[in-house]
Amino acid sequence: MSDNIFLPDEHSPGRRSFSFGASAIGAVVVIAVMSWFIYSQFRIDVPENHVAILIAKTGKDIPNNEEVAPTEEYRGVQREMLPEGRYFRNPYLFDWKVIPKVEIEQGKMGVLVSLAGDDLPYGEFVAKVDENGDPTTKGIVPGVLRSGRYAVHPYLFEVQAYDPTTIPAGFQGVVTNLAGPLPGGKNIEGEEADAKQLRKNPLLSDKGDRGVQGETLDSQTVWVNPFEKRIDLIDCKSRRFDLAAQKNMGFPSKDGFWIDLKGSIEFKVMPDRAAEVFVNYNDVTNDAQKSVIDEEIIRKVILPNARSFCRLQGSNIRGVDFITTREKFQDDFLTAMREACEPQGIEILNINISSIKPPEKIMEPLQDREVAKQQELQYQDQIIQQESEKDLAIEQGLVKQKQELIKAQQEVIKLTTDARRKQEVAVTKANERQEVANLNLQAAKDQAAAILARGNADAKVVQFENEAAAAGWKESVAAFNGDGAAYARYVLYQKMATAYRKIMVNTADSPIMKIFDSFATDNGKPAVEPANP
Repeated sequence: MSDNIFLPDEHSPGRRSFSFGASAIGAVVVIAVMSWFIYSQFRIDVPENHVAILIAKTGKDIPNNEEVAPTEEYRGVQREMLPEGRYFRNPYLFDWKVIPKVEIEQGKMGVLVSLAGDDLPYGEFVAKVDENGDPTTKGIVPGVLRSGRYAVHPYLFEVQAYDPTTIPAGFQGVVTNLAGPLPGGKNIEGEEADAKQLRKNPLLSDKGDRGVQGETLDSQTVWVNPFEKRIDLIDCKSRRFDLAAQKNMGFPSKDGFWIDLKGSIEFKVMPDRAAEVFVNYNDVTNDAQKSVIDEEIIRKVILPNARSFCRLQGSNIRGVDFITTREKFQDDFLTAMREACEPQGIEILNINISSIKPPEKIMEPLQDREVAKQQELQYQDQIIQQESEKDLAIEQGLVKQKQELIKAQQEVIKLTTDARRKQEVAVTKANERQEVANLNLQAAKDQAAAILARGNADAKVVQFENEAAAAGWKESVAAFNGDGAAYARYVLYQKMATAYRKIMVNTADSPIMKIFDSFATDNGKPAVEPANP
């Protein structure tokens, strides 16, 4: 056998089949490699909470005033973003970048800043938006983003996080529009705007215009864009101003004496006029203190009106009259302050004048006189009090007497009731004992009758027995011819016969035999034989 291996030539059918199979396998391998290459290089996997930004490598050049491609015809960063999922793009035509979504933390809000589009005109900073709400210019986008995740294009928008504005209880939020048409019927470019109604307060803007709005916000959490609206907090709770804190609150009296005034004024901002008070009295220096305007209200409203009243009204009153007219002065002071402050949006709640001190030279006699008057009033009050105490003691004595009388009557009623109850109980028990005695008496009578009946029956039985025995004895004695002694000896002999059946001869003269001598006749024999009973 030859070791040569037979190989078909290239023109034989077997040779052609082998070449065709190798080509098919090679093609399959090439297709698999190409498929794997395309799958691995063309695939874009966008995981959860991420987006993909496409960057075109071919196309028209982006204009100089644009940062991203206006349309898909331009190369560069595309406006379209791919959401979560799996996509395929040609890596020779596109590059891509997978970025996480923008997350707004809980309790925060996000403000979008548009980085693409036309430039805003002078004085404007809020971006213009189309009918779909998409910005068409650069600038701050109106509105806010609440907490959550958002697909934000980093080449088109910038996100800034802010805290919402919280209006505490007792405060009012004054709204200032930072964007919008200017007040007065003209916009920022000087063009005529829609006609507005005449404002009641020229310092407040119409609704929608720039400036301070007349309508304020109550206690709440406000989610507004801080670049569109500013919220200033105005404290509308009651505040107290101490007049003693101002050393120059004194004033001269009508007779030229200097009067020192001490007390306090309680006031608050009217909630429905908080915006008016804010624009009237807020100072630039208060902006760093979050619009704390208490000092401004005191310095510009409370203090000038208080000084004006005290010096004008105080100059019409003599120094000696301030001691007796302090309450009237306080009431007039309160009325005047309310009339002066309420038109300014400040409500005066109360005024308390703690002391009004005239000079010492007129104070001592006035004080002595007032002390004497007060003592007189005190003595009169004491007299009235003593009379009242006397009447009260009488009333208390009468009340006590009535209480004792009622108590005695109650005791009498109690004793009478107890006696009657005991009497009724005793009578009831006596009646019960009487009934028992009657029953016992009747029972004794019945028992005596029964005993008597039984005695009579027993007596009759004895009598009958005795009569029967006597009849028997009578017949027996009759059998002995009426000799009872003979019958007695017979009975005796008959009873003793069983015990003395045999008597020895030598006992004939014994004492025992002498007993029977009384029963023997002269001849020793009975005269008549006894008959059997």
